[in-house]
Amino acid sequence: MKPPLKISVITVTYNAANLIAKTISSVEEQTYDAVEHIIIDGNSQDSTLSEIHHYQERNSRTEHPREIVCRSEPDRGIYDAMNKGLELATGKYLLFLNAGDRFHTPDTLAQIAAVAEKGDKLPAVIYGDTHIVDAAGNFLHRRRLSPPPRLTWRSFQSGMLVCHQAFFARRDIAQKTPYDLHFRFSADFDWCIRVMRAAHRRKLPLANAGLVVADYLNEGTTTRHHKASLRERFRIMEKYYGLMPTLAYHLWFLVRNFIKK
Repeated sequence: MKPPLKISVITVTYNAANLIAKTISSVEEQTYDAVEHIIIDGNSQDSTLSEIHHYQERNSRTEHPREIVCRSEPDRGIYDAMNKGLELATGKYLLFLNAGDRFHTPDTLAQIAAVAEKGDKLPAVIYGDTHIVDAAGNFLHRRRLSPPPRLTWRSFQSGMLVCHQAFFARRDIAQKTPYDLHFRFSADFDWCIRVMRAAHRRKLPLANAGLVVADYLNEGTTTRHHKASLRERFRIMEKYYGLMPTLAYHLWFLVRNFIKK
């Protein structure tokens, strides 16, 4: 009998004592046991590390302890921290679930593992949907952009159709595709495209899990720096899809938003 497929969950934190417990409990509640939780902390000065240490102690007392790795040191920003998480991951797939975000249900990872093992080839990416929640975890709305039934690297011409927190990438591809630190706010957008392009070159499938993967906290870095993020996304789209198609899509975005109003 082959061993279960391991999934690495990577959480990046910095002074997140008021948020990290929600994410930790979400991982603890997962019914799927082959989980590695990697926490990359940016040398927090609040009680974040204390919360993480309590988590590690609880885990060590369970009948089947999971792998929990914590590294705390200064970094050059969130994407530098994510690259550190990439380097440490040992699972077949990895997902970034940031402080304050939660898995949608306790069996989310079990469902993802089942999707991974369905076909002849392990998908390069398994993706799903995301709900937007407030700080109390209350549902606010679905994302404006929804994951398509069939995803390709060209799909992101229409925007980031799959949220970063619902994008499981195969580790062998992800580790060869580190985040580009030239982008301060949208390196995740660029990273997802590059992972999908690598999958295309290797003729590997991208699998739609058909489920809500994560409850995503409404207020994030990209939300707080919305205009700067949009400028970076334009540059990324121009890089992969060309200037004229990118301009055409942005014109359509303006028209679409005007129609909705």
